[in-house]
Amino acid sequence: MKYLVYISSATKMLNQDELLDILTVSRQNNERRKLTGLLLYGGGTFIQVLEGEELALQEAYNIIAADDRHTNILKMTEGEIAERLFPEWNMAFKAPNAEEMAELGTYVNPGDKGFLENPAGNSILKLLSNFANTNRMVEIY
Repeated sequence: MKYLVYISSATKMLNQDELLDILTVSRQNNERRKLTGLLLYGGGTFIQVLEGEELALQEAYNIIAADDRHTNILKMTEGEIAERLFPEWNMAFKAPNAEEMAELGTYVNPGDKGFLENPAGNSILKLLSNFANTNRMVEIY
């Protein structure tokens, strides 16, 4: 099984209806492709982790990369995982508040030698998994 994590900038600030549209379509597509993951959105920035079979993952990422609702897409890391970190979620979603985003900042240090460590010790995956497990994930309807 593979995973990838990317970060991107929204081309404009998204409202709740626009986020709902993204989530509805993403969840349907991810279920069909048997992908799971987590999407964070805050301050015009997306951070997403996707996990699944390589072909389905690449197909989804190509569609994401072509989406004109965001720009400056940077694949932060990708690799192999033994098991899913987000097995219950076609697409978990959280719009973290400023305090939660600051908490993320205290754990992420791109200057650390192991920041993009691959794969089992991946600091980014640990960070996102910990965030999902310790913060209430929100379903937007």
